[in-house]
Amino acid sequence: MSGEKHQPSMLTNQVIRDGLGYFLTGGLWLRGAHLPVSNHTIPNDFIGVCVATQDDPAVDAYVITQLHSLGVKRVRLDFTYGDLDGANARFLTALIAANFHINLHLVQPFNAARHMLLPDEQVIWQQFIVNVLDRFGQHLQHIEVGSTINRKRWSGYTFGGFLVAWAIAYDLIKGRNIKLAGPNVQDFEPIYNVSLLKHFKARKQLPNIASNNLFCERVLEPESFDHRIFKYHWTTWFDYNLIKKARLLNKISRDFGVPSLISPVAFWAIYRIQRRYPDGAQKQADYAARYFLLLAASGAIDQANWGAFICQREGLITDGLSEHDYPALERVTHYKQVDGKLQDFAHQPSFAAVKTCVQQIQGARYVRAIATANGLEIHHFEKEGNTQHVLWTQNGQLALLTELYAQDALSEATILDRDGGLVTENDVFVTESPIYITWKTKVEIQVKPILAKDLVIHAHQIGLRYFQFTDEGWRGLILAKDAKDAALIKQQLHPAHLLAPHKQGALRHARNAIWAVPDPRNTEQQLTVKQPVKMYPHKALLDRFKPSKAKRSWNGAMELQRRGIGTAAPVAYFEKIGDSSLKQNFYVCEFVKSVASIGQIFSSFAQGETTFKHLQAEEVYFQFAQFCHDMHGRLVYFRDFSGGNILVDFNPQQQLTFSLIDTARLRAYTYTPFPDKYRLADMTRACHKLHWAGRERLMQIYFGMMGRQFSWRHRLAFYSYDVKVRLKKTIGRKGWKRLINKLKSMSA
Repeated sequence: MSGEKHQPSMLTNQVIRDGLGYFLTGGLWLRGAHLPVSNHTIPNDFIGVCVATQDDPAVDAYVITQLHSLGVKRVRLDFTYGDLDGANARFLTALIAANFHINLHLVQPFNAARHMLLPDEQVIWQQFIVNVLDRFGQHLQHIEVGSTINRKRWSGYTFGGFLVAWAIAYDLIKGRNIKLAGPNVQDFEPIYNVSLLKHFKARKQLPNIASNNLFCERVLEPESFDHRIFKYHWTTWFDYNLIKKARLLNKISRDFGVPSLISPVAFWAIYRIQRRYPDGAQKQADYAARYFLLLAASGAIDQANWGAFICQREGLITDGLSEHDYPALERVTHYKQVDGKLQDFAHQPSFAAVKTCVQQIQGARYVRAIATANGLEIHHFEKEGNTQHVLWTQNGQLALLTELYAQDALSEATILDRDGGLVTENDVFVTESPIYITWKTKVEIQVKPILAKDLVIHAHQIGLRYFQFTDEGWRGLILAKDAKDAALIKQQLHPAHLLAPHKQGALRHARNAIWAVPDPRNTEQQLTVKQPVKMYPHKALLDRFKPSKAKRSWNGAMELQRRGIGTAAPVAYFEKIGDSSLKQNFYVCEFVKSVASIGQIFSSFAQGETTFKHLQAEEVYFQFAQFCHDMHGRLVYFRDFSGGNILVDFNPQQQLTFSLIDTARLRAYTYTPFPDKYRLADMTRACHKLHWAGRERLMQIYFGMMGRQFSWRHRLAFYSYDVKVRLKKTIGRKGWKRLINKLKSMSA
């Protein structure tokens, strides 16, 4: 791709004028566009995948076997110069023999696309298409021309060059009565769709099918409103979610005379998910199923593909390689070949998730959305005489199936999890992983679409399950390995019998009582119980409008676990129904092993020590800065980030692990940019007991990880916090308490 920096942009003045003209005349106005369209049929080959092979013919057979297992009927294959004499031609022949519907994507090499205004390059392109058509044309469902054309660093096209390439392809492909798809715009940038379709229409070169790679991984979840279009503060005003994007692109296509729209490539890269959430492969599986379900509900897309099929970063099957082995050119532009060794290929969780989605919705009739675009998704399908509801939540939220449906309706239903497994447990929770509920008749099922109020869970707890707790006027959740362990916790830690010890027997006893109890599942281990025991009048007033402190502690710990940040593992929370004292609630978590708190370590350094238990100060600063950088990078504002709430342990290799406790005040954000005021509010608390030299070094490392400097403005936040603490100790509540105690001792 040499010289690509000097490549003219596809975003020409003409493209801008065309797009603005369409926008200003109301072209992008569609009432309720963010909502699904009721009563339409989903094509039998709606879901497809992008495939490739390698020199080893055994990979051809492997891919075809896996496609049959997945249940898809249609594939997309990238084909470029030289492929007629290579492995791709052999693979295409095998796909034809296996009776797949084939979408052949013709990809020009970067330099060829870049020079399409040259006559010699036009001849090469023309001859390539003729040769492909002569050999394979009669076996193809359609041919797609164009490849991420609005990404000049990937495709190489100029606007004029692409129009030339399109004109050549149009005459040859349509001359053989083969369906033509294009122009393959990347992401939601409708200005390109408008201008290109306008030019195609004027030249009488419209495709049979409009193609646009409908990605939404940069907003993370498929349902989310796109904050990039009108920035964060306007996101929910304009409701640009996946469904709205699909429906608007469909409208643009139809406005210019193209009756069909497809999404040839989309995926969630695991490495991108893991920037926020540690369970990237599981999240990818959730998002894949939800992506296809939403596009099916939109009624705007005739075909939607996942790509690439085999790839460590985004595949339904991993190639066993690392992120560093990813090719220089994005596979969304050209999925050239499968990398890795056949023996290392393995299913990702997304394979089973997509397989289940294929089985459940292809060929179905989409009836309506029962709940959508508000954290809880419930979609009504009908297939083969059955009624089917598909349900999931967003962003760690939870719904209880027994609150959504009447018990007699649930007793007549079959429930499958995201991966097609039969669900037989009594307690079924609706989480970020879709579930499929089927009734063996066409019937209208009554639903109360409500989320569990103010409750967060981490859906992918390995080896653990959630159990609803309701008993004797109490409610809550228990997280345990199985029903037996949940029953032990319920029996031996029943909140009606939990009593906070006196100060002498507690780990802490101030506003909250914190004490240790034996773990009912393993009496050699301990659990920690927390209960609010003192409530100042202003807090009692303010907290009356919040969830109980136990639930807030649970939610905070769950958010930390969801985002891969160390914390005491939650076990249960209990709260008394209708409790007006705000004190009848308990949070239970596992006991955290630690050698010290960060506050103790920093106090040691402030007293002149250069090591703590053989840990060098510089090493502590670096590892703690990395922990804080990761926490804030995952949009967690802890708010109670004092030294005593940050527990530290380390191994013989001096690798530190940090665990956060006292999680009730935590705030976790989804897409809002993380401001410096949040970073500094946390860091000033954590560093309060550290001397200034240590603060300087720690904060230099912390801001250096973002490519920034620790400035005088940042230092002001530390000075301000120091003053605030001094005032609290002198004239604040603590100061008055200290004075009263002193006067009492003097009078005694």
